[in-house]
Amino acid sequence: MLLNTYDPWKFAFSTEVDFENLKKDSYGIIGVPFDSTTSYHSGSRLGPIVVREASYGFEKYNTNFKSDLDCTFYDFGDVNVIPGNCEATCKIVEDTVNELLDLNIKPIAIGGEHSASIGVIKALTDKYDKLTVVHLDAHRDLAFDFIGEKYSHATVMRRAHEFGVDLVQIGVRSSSLEEEEFVESTYNIRTFKNNEVHRHMDAVEYYLTTVETPIYLSIDMDVLDPAIAPSVGNPTPGGLFTSEIEDVIKALAFKEVVGMDVVEIATDRLGESTAVSAAKIVYDFLSLI
Repeated sequence: MLLNTYDPWKFAFSTEVDFENLKKDSYGIIGVPFDSTTSYHSGSRLGPIVVREASYGFEKYNTNFKSDLDCTFYDFGDVNVIPGNCEATCKIVEDTVNELLDLNIKPIAIGGEHSASIGVIKALTDKYDKLTVVHLDAHRDLAFDFIGEKYSHATVMRRAHEFGVDLVQIGVRSSSLEEEEFVESTYNIRTFKNNEVHRHMDAVEYYLTTVETPIYLSIDMDVLDPAIAPSVGNPTPGGLFTSEIEDVIKALAFKEVVGMDVVEIATDRLGESTAVSAAKIVYDFLSLI
């Protein structure tokens, strides 16, 4: 088994892990049950288990995309996190993703708070000369630090930007003045705020098709409207619909997507709508990519 992982459950339709016969260039799920920097609604450490459970509610045929979930993908279990130590946990996630990359497996991380993405993105920026992060979120997550901490759910994309990625932020509707000034001061952050997505989804889709670098897709579940996904770390009104998430995934279907995450599922209740929606996003991604 991979160093630093354990096996609590498996995502529906995943292939049994046989390290001697892994299919190259496939996807591998890891859970990151960590929420120690959560500043509002805690509980996302249970996200990986409830998302996996919710995955068993779907049929293998995707009626919206008219496709079978017939790709080979694996579920490698959960990362052994260090509660209370975000930086050390991000390093463990980075090491785990590097092991996946050594096996020619592309990562899908289920969280857990958004800080988990720091470790995944760091590993990918070490592998690829250039990376674009397509970031779906109600918030920019571009704070230099949060309450004095550089490793936090609120600083994820600032750390990623420091790693050298280009950013495409979709669904944003809450940020600080400092974050807005930072975006204005740099050249490689493209923003589609929530109202732009609602009114001009075609522009979002077109822009995504023009990205020429490898892509990492990062989805904070608070990008969805709280009426759809209420159990997140920082719910914010005015969010996206599930159909708009599907449109983003469809726009990326023929791009080089080298990994993804779905994070901030803060519930301990099986069958809760946020967990079901998160499982559906992973299911849709695997049905198309």
